[in-house]
Amino acid sequence: MKVERVSYDVMTPSAARGVLEAIYWKPAIHWNIDKIHIINKIKFDNIRRNERSGKISSANVKRAMNGGNVPLYQDKSDDAVQRASLLLRDVCYIIEAHFDLSSKGSETEIEEKHYNVALRRMRKGQCFHHPYLGCREFPAQFELIEGDTTPASYYNGRPEGTRDLGLMLWDIDFANDNKAIFFRAQMEDGVIDVYKCRGGGIFS
Repeated sequence: MKVERVSYDVMTPSAARGVLEAIYWKPAIHWNIDKIHIINKIKFDNIRRNERSGKISSANVKRAMNGGNVPLYQDKSDDAVQRASLLLRDVCYIIEAHFDLSSKGSETEIEEKHYNVALRRMRKGQCFHHPYLGCREFPAQFELIEGDTTPASYYNGRPEGTRDLGLMLWDIDFANDNKAIFFRAQMEDGVIDVYKCRGGGIFS
């Protein structure tokens, strides 16, 4: 929604990819999200935030860079607006993903090298910047799950664990005028199989 923020029921594949890219990203690889496991029960909270209705003019920035004496600040009393947001709370997800080598890498790139580096960084909790869920004010903590220690989903075996979540953002096509691409998300026993859902069609 354009004015009041309303979260999707679960994290989007693009948000999941953002978490992985925060941990390990190189131009030579592209992360692909396979499945998203919803571990905790889906819960929402309402919050209100003071926001800005405008932004500093780019023309003023250019004039200031050229030595002009122009104000480069925002007065909180001028354009402050209060907006409501419906946000997820107490979330926990498991992300299943893989990466492909992109065309931006050199011919000597090998998948094993990137796999081992990504694995080491995940085990150590390292990241290029702290991952977040949707907005930077909602930081995410992560850990690598290995072996048979996968926590069970709240929705596993429950009737409400299988449902149609409607159209959900899959990704942004930055090469095509930043066009938003959507898919119809289906949750089955608390798991969204992204590629299976995309088989039903993607929309822009």
